[in-house]
Parts: sequence; structure tokens; C-alpha cells
Amino acid sequence: MVGAGLILVAAGYLMASSIRSTGVYYLTPTELAAKLTTDPSLRDVGIKLGARVVPGSIQRTAGGREYAFHVTDGSRDVPVVYRGIAPDTFTDGVDVVVEGRLDADGTFHATTLLAKCASRYENAPEKYRATPGYQAAKNPRA
Repeated sequence: MVGAGLILVAAGYLMASSIRSTGVYYLTPTELAAKLTTDPSLRDVGIKLGARVVPGSIQRTAGGREYAFHVTDGSRDVPVVYRGIAPDTFTDGVDVVVEGRLDADGTFHATTLLAKCASRYENAPEKYRATPGYQAAKNPRA
């Protein structure tokens, strides 16, 4: 009985310590700015930044493998540069989590870009229902 209790306690400790060491919380732009004022060395470590893509800010290079955009939490904006293939859901106004490092000039150089998927599906807004694309999807040819 005592042996089983020790095994359960040890397993619980291992689970709690592994979650604590591997669980990484992302920062918002406001939280990042506040932490930078107290600890400037934060620029040298990898962090995750979670925010919303500023509409109209996405710029893509001609080759299509480099993106520059801004993210915001409503209070602060952070410029982001990402090299790689962006997810299909990456568009203006979408929530993203980027992982990388903050440069000395304030640009976040992302090595990973995650875009939030839509959590629900809705009918198209009234203004789009008369468009050819909506009509074609509504009445597919057999």
C-alpha cells in the first residue's frame, strides 16, 4: 500500500514538473513591452507572441516565402517578419501566435507562425450572397 502511494506521488510530481518546464505561455504585445522595460535581455531569448494581425499590414515578397506584417493586442503594435510557408488561415485580422526573437530595432523575427482556425461557420454576409463565387458554390454543377 505504501509502495503504491509512493509511485502515485512520484508520477504526480513528474507530470507536474514536466508540464511546468514545457508549457510555454505566449505574451501579448503589451506584456512584451512591459517585460522589456524590466528585463532588456528578453530580446536574446526565444519567446511566443500572441496577437491579431493588423488589417492591411501583410506584405509578401515576390517569391512568396517571406512575410512582413504587424500584430496588435489593441494597445500596442509589433512588426513581425516571417520566412516560410504561411498557413492557409493566415489573413488580415486573424489571431496568430508567432515564435521567435525580438530584434534590437523592435522587429519580431518569427521562426514559427500559427494562425487560429475559425471556431464556427456562419452564412455569408448579405452583401456577398449575390457574388458569382457564392452563387457557384450554392448551385454546383453535377
